[in-house]
Amino acid sequence: MSSTGTDDRFDQDLDRWLEAVPAGQGQRVVVGLSGGVDSSVSAWMLKQAGWDVIGLFMKNWEDDDDGEYCSTRQDLIDAASAADCAGVPLEAVNFSAQYKDRVFAEFLREYEAGRTPNPDILCNAEIKFRAFLDHALMLGAERIATGHYARVRQAKGANVWQLLRGLDAAKDQSYFLHRLNQAQLSRTLFPVGHLPKPVVREIARRIGLPNAAKKDSTGICFIGERPFREFLARYLAHRPGPIREPGGRLIGEHVGLSFYTLGQRKGIGVGGSRGGNGDAWYVARKDMARNTLWVVQGHDHPWLLSESLHASDVHWIAGAPPEEIHEESQDQTSDQTNHLSAKTRYRQDDAPCRLTAVAPAESTFESTVGSTLGSTLGSSFGSTFGSSITLDFRQPQWAVTPGQSAVLYRGEVCLGGGVIHSFVSSERSIAGAT
Repeated sequence: MSSTGTDDRFDQDLDRWLEAVPAGQGQRVVVGLSGGVDSSVSAWMLKQAGWDVIGLFMKNWEDDDDGEYCSTRQDLIDAASAADCAGVPLEAVNFSAQYKDRVFAEFLREYEAGRTPNPDILCNAEIKFRAFLDHALMLGAERIATGHYARVRQAKGANVWQLLRGLDAAKDQSYFLHRLNQAQLSRTLFPVGHLPKPVVREIARRIGLPNAAKKDSTGICFIGERPFREFLARYLAHRPGPIREPGGRLIGEHVGLSFYTLGQRKGIGVGGSRGGNGDAWYVARKDMARNTLWVVQGHDHPWLLSESLHASDVHWIAGAPPEEIHEESQDQTSDQTNHLSAKTRYRQDDAPCRLTAVAPAESTFESTVGSTLGSTLGSSFGSTFGSSITLDFRQPQWAVTPGQSAVLYRGEVCLGGGVIHSFVSSERSIAGAT
C-alpha cells in the first residue's frame, strides 16, 4: 500500500477514534498534563472534540528535586511544549504539601508496619482526582481528564458510573483507579482509554507533538529512577535481624524488615549456594514481632502460594457491592463475563475467585489508609471504608502481599477493592513465622 493510502486509512481511523470522545460543545475541561505522550494526546483529542481545554501541570514532590532522579523540571518543559502544540493554555499548580501529608506520610507508616503499600493508588484518590478536581472546578470546568488507560460509562438504566478496563490490556490502569467514587467518575474523561498505546504514539507523531517518542515513566512518582532501598533508608530506621529458612536455620542478616517485600528475589543478601537445592531465594514472610525475615528456595514454594486473602478498607465504586455479587461469585455455570476475578498486584492476569462480604472490620483489621481516605473524601464514599472481604481463589496466588490492593472485576467492569491485610498460605505449618 502506498504511503498516501496508509495516510488516508489512518485519517479515517482517527476520525473514528475521535468520535469515541464525548463532544464538548464549548464546555470547559481541565486536563492533567504530565509531560508524557498519553496526557498530551488526550488534550489534543479533547480540543478536536470541541472542548474548551485548559492544561494543568501538577507538581507533587519538592524534596531533592535536583534533576538527577526527579524529572519534574523536564516534565514541565515537555508539558508546556505539548500544550503549545495542541493549542491549549497551561497552568502549573503545586500540590506537594497535600501529597506529602496525604500520600507520602501514609506510605512511610505502611512500610514501618511491615507492609508494602501502593502510593499510586492513594495518589489517584487523594491528589489526581481530588485536589486536582477541586482546582479544576474553581477554574470553571465541567470535567477533568487524564491520560490513564481506562474508560468510564454510565450504566444502562441506572444513575451509576462504571469504571472499565482500558482496551489495551497491556496498558490498562483501572487497578490504580479502583478507589474513585461516583462523584469523581461522573466528571472524568479518559480520552485514550479506548486506544492501543502504539496508536497514541502514532497520533502524537502525526500531529507533531515534541514528546511523541518520550519514554513512559516507571516506578513510584516521588522516587523516580533512584535506588528504592537508598530512598527508604533516608526516612526509615535500620533494625537488622536474622534471615531464616523454613527449617529455622539461620542463613544471613537482613538490614531491616521494612526494606523487603514478599516475593522479592534480588537484594536479599543470601546466595543460592547457601544450602538447599541451589534454587533462588525469595522473601516469604516478615515476622515483625521477632524481627525475622523468612526466605524460601524456588519460585513455586508453598509458602509463596495463597489460596485466599483477607482485605480491609474495602471500597465499592458504585457505593455498595452489587446485591447479586455473592451468588454470581459462586455460580460456576453462569456466563464467564459474570464471574468475579481479582488482581492482587498490577502486573498479573486476572484470577477467578469467590467473594465473601464481611461486616465492618474490627479495629485490628483497619489500616490507616482507609481511615485517612474515609475522612478526607467524606460521604461520597458512603460507608464502604472499614469493611472487609475474603477472597478464595480457584488456583493459588503467588506472593500475596499485605499492603497491596486486591481489586475485583466482573468482565470489563472494575467493581472496587481493598487493602490486603492477611492471607492463607497453601503451606499452613510455618515454624516461627507469622
